[in-house]
Amino acid sequence: MYEFYLGVKFSLSYFSNFPISFKKSDNLSTKRVLGSMLSFLPFVGLILGVAIVLIFLILSKLGWYGATISAVIYMMLYGFIHTEAIMDTVDAIYAKHSGKDAYKIIKESTVGAMGVLYAVGFIIIKLAGIVYLFNHNLLKEFIAILLISRLSLLILIDTLDFKSLFVTKLKESLDWKYLIFSFLLTLLIGSILTPYFIIIMLFGVVVSFIISIYIGKRLGFINGDVLGTTLELVEILLFLVVALLI
Repeated sequence: MYEFYLGVKFSLSYFSNFPISFKKSDNLSTKRVLGSMLSFLPFVGLILGVAIVLIFLILSKLGWYGATISAVIYMMLYGFIHTEAIMDTVDAIYAKHSGKDAYKIIKESTVGAMGVLYAVGFIIIKLAGIVYLFNHNLLKEFIAILLISRLSLLILIDTLDFKSLFVTKLKESLDWKYLIFSFLLTLLIGSILTPYFIIIMLFGVVVSFIISIYIGKRLGFINGDVLGTTLELVEILLFLVVALLI
């Protein structure tokens, strides 16, 4: 039970900027800790979503301004980690066009102009999508999308092969019991949030496979940066789909 608790804390500390601390004696590398850490990923999205909706409700009198502040805080709360992945992935794709080693480029700490430009473009589109959902009172749908985008990553990790020691270790720690538990609980919570959850979820999962496999073919591998890029693109597309159809 304590290892599961550690996994939940590890998930929050790794996938968000919530202030989480550990004891020196805590071992975060065990299979059970990593498995529970990964299975809790969708619920990090749930916690982030609820927190941001509460912030928006406090700022709702400000209209689009309050919605924009809330949207930016959302990205701050997960540390822009997935936005950084977009920069690295785009740089690697353009590097491969020039005959360079894409994997070497994606692991570098510096970023190029194209990566920055793409990241800024996606940030603007994403912020606009969140502001639209908030201003049209699609708050539950927003939370549902954060659940789905992270559940999609969980499914990708379980099914794809990676050129990443850390992601591969996470995959090896993901017991089917963790995956089923996470999937069923996500399905239950999401269905309470919106009657369209299953449809949105199926679309999100299918799109996540298409995006990650496409990027993987462009690069010649899939790693954590590809997963982060996939999460960002899935959320952007789901914001757009919900805005158009609901």
